[in-house]
Amino acid sequence: MELLGHLQRLEAEGNPIQVGLVGCGQMGSGMVHVVHKMAGMNITAIADVDISRPIATFKEIGIPDSGICITNRPGEAEDALRDGKRVITEDALVLTQLESLDALVEATGITEVGAQVAWNSILNRKHVIMLNVETDVTVGVILHRMAEKIGCVYTAAMGDEPGVCKTLYDFATSLGFEVVCLGKGKNNPINYEATPESCREEAQRKNMNPKMLAAFQDGTKTMVELAAMANATGLVIDVPGCHGAKVDVPDLHKVLIPKEDGGILNHRGCVEYSVGKVAPGVFAIVTSDDPRIRADMRFYAMGDGPYYTLYRPYHLCAIETPLSVAEAVIYGEAVLFSDRLVAEVVPIAKRPLKAGETVGDLGSPDIYNLVYPYAEAHARKAIPMGLAVGGKVIKDIAKGEMLTEENVAPDTTKLVYQLRQLQDAMLAKEQSQGTQHEIIARECVYG
Repeated sequence: MELLGHLQRLEAEGNPIQVGLVGCGQMGSGMVHVVHKMAGMNITAIADVDISRPIATFKEIGIPDSGICITNRPGEAEDALRDGKRVITEDALVLTQLESLDALVEATGITEVGAQVAWNSILNRKHVIMLNVETDVTVGVILHRMAEKIGCVYTAAMGDEPGVCKTLYDFATSLGFEVVCLGKGKNNPINYEATPESCREEAQRKNMNPKMLAAFQDGTKTMVELAAMANATGLVIDVPGCHGAKVDVPDLHKVLIPKEDGGILNHRGCVEYSVGKVAPGVFAIVTSDDPRIRADMRFYAMGDGPYYTLYRPYHLCAIETPLSVAEAVIYGEAVLFSDRLVAEVVPIAKRPLKAGETVGDLGSPDIYNLVYPYAEAHARKAIPMGLAVGGKVIKDIAKGEMLTEENVAPDTTKLVYQLRQLQDAMLAKEQSQGTQHEIIARECVYG
C-alpha cells in the first residue's frame, strides 16, 4: 500500500501516528500546521525552552487551554496524552520517555540538544527524525549504527536539502546512471563576515532568528548540508569549501563536470552548490556510457549528453518532514543516514580569538565553517564544527585560521563530545581492520 493509503487507514481506524516535536521555532511550528491538515498523524507533544511558542502554535490550530497540559514530569505528560490532551514541556528529554509517542522530530539546530534527544530516543526504541543536520554531520554515524542495532529508525528529514538530494541520488543510481555531481542552490554568495547584528534588519523582515540567518549567510548551513550529502552517498568534496560557482540551471551539466570534459571538477562524484539561479532547487548531474540510453535521453528532451541535469525546483523543509516520520513508522525506513565520514565541517575564525575566550554559537561573530574532505580535516587535527561551540580557546587564533586540537579545547562534559569520541574510535578500528584484510588478501594473491 502506498504511503497515503496507510495514513488514511490509520486515520479511519482512529490510530494516527503520535509525534513529539523538539523545537517550536520557524520550522517546527510550521510542521505542526502541516500535520494538523494530514490524515493519520498528530503532533501531540512539543518541547521548547520558551513554552509560549508551543502554546501559541497549538492555539493557532484550534487547541483550547483545557486541551493542553504543561509539565516537566514524564508521568503527568503520559497521563495527559492518554486523556487526549496535548503536552508542552521545557524538558526535551521528557518526550523521549513517553510511551504514547511513536516518533520524535528534532528541530532545534543545536548540536548538543540534538545529540541528547537522538541518543535518548534510540535508547527508548523511539524513531527519531532529524531536522538538525548539525548533529548528524557530527555524530550521525554512531547514532545510525545504534538505532539499527536496537531496531528503530534514525534519519535525516525529507524536505531538508540533503534528504531531497538523496532521493535524486537514489533515483539515478538505482537506474544505473553515474552521479557525477550532486548539489543544491544557494540564493546568495557566501559572506564570511555575517553576524547576527549585520543580519538583524533582514531577519526581522523575514521573521527569522538573526543568528540563524547569519549561519545561512556565512555558509555554515550550506557546508553542513553538503557534508550530510557526502557522508550519506560517498560522494566527495572536490576542494575545501566547494567551488560554489555561479551557474544557472541550463548550464549545470556543462560546468559541474570533470575538467577533461570542459567543467571545473577535479573528481567524478562530488557534492557542490551553485549561487546561480538554482535555489531553492536541488540537482544531480548524471551520465551513462550506454549509447542506447543516451539516445533515449535525447528522445526524452534531456539533451545530447553525455551529461544530463536532473533538477527538482524546490525543497519545502519542514513541510515535507512528516513524510519522513510516516516512512520511519510505517515502513521502518530512513530517508538519509551516514554510515561513514567522507566530509567534515570545520570551524574557521571570523575574528581574532584570544586564549581564554569561549567559542560562540553557529552564526555568531566568532566562527564560520567550511566543509573539508574528512581525511584532510583529520590530518590537520581540525575540531569538528559540532564540538567547537562552547569550547575554550587555549591559544590565540588569527582571523581566517582553522580551529584545531592545538588551539581549542572542546567541552568534554557534553554528550556530543563523548559520542564523537566513541564514533572516532569505532571508525578507526574499522579502518584498521580493513587495512589488515587488504594486507592479508595481497599476501594470499602474491604469496
